[in-house]
Amino acid sequence: MVRRHELSDQAWERIEPLLPVSRIGRPVRDRREIINAILWKLSTGAAWRDLPERYGPWKTAYERFRRWSADGTWDRLLVQVQQHSDAVGIVDWSVASVDSTIVRAHQHAAGARKKGAPVGQALGRSRGGLSTKIHLVVDGRGLPLAFTVTGGNINDCTQLTQVMACVRIPRPGPGRPRTRPGRLLADKGYSSRAIRDYLRSRGIACTIPERDDQIAGRQRRNEKLCHFDRHLYRRRNVVERCFNRLKQNKALATRYDKLAAHYQAIVTIACLRLWLNDFADTP
Repeated sequence: MVRRHELSDQAWERIEPLLPVSRIGRPVRDRREIINAILWKLSTGAAWRDLPERYGPWKTAYERFRRWSADGTWDRLLVQVQQHSDAVGIVDWSVASVDSTIVRAHQHAAGARKKGAPVGQALGRSRGGLSTKIHLVVDGRGLPLAFTVTGGNINDCTQLTQVMACVRIPRPGPGRPRTRPGRLLADKGYSSRAIRDYLRSRGIACTIPERDDQIAGRQRRNEKLCHFDRHLYRRRNVVERCFNRLKQNKALATRYDKLAAHYQAIVTIACLRLWLNDFADTP
């Protein structure tokens, strides 16, 4: 019986061939059981030591999570599932939306060891206190294409080029990876000449409303206002709905991890789950 938050049979069949081969000479534990344990942690936000006994020793699940976070296994799983979904026509490249969300950091997230660890750990002081910010790009159906994680005090517009550079879905055969949606939707926080020039240089149309001060400045200079399609802009709410779905995972909605690499893995697994669920729902 498949319990709540666990992998369905169809989802397990999709990712089982993609998992790394276990080390030789050690007893192999059921990898589906381990992944279900990690998904339980993602959904509940509880401590690893509180893992239910049905998932086996908590140290086994934690060590597998930590190892696969370090060697990029979660990133590869997400890319390969995205690649398969794109090959069957699930990804909507006609339009993409970008936005960010603030995640409050728990007091346990602070205090990572400085020796050998990257400075900052994607934590910053914002209006709500110590926090982390997730910058996300979704396709036209609201499925996550790429994201970056920064401190909560980082401005949205400074991360657009970085998060767009992470949009990279390989093709199933020869050819360059797909990296460009037809159009990008964003709110006023991304309204700047540098961003519009960047998107134009990549051949990506944009629908971004101008700020009031920018409109007033153009009017003083007798310049033409940027074209803005209000009807098309309504489709931007898919990124807000994607954040709502991601934040159903308590380990993502509140950051408990000290290391940015571990929290980034949490976000990656949450995105992977969305793709697997969408693939299972697709007829």
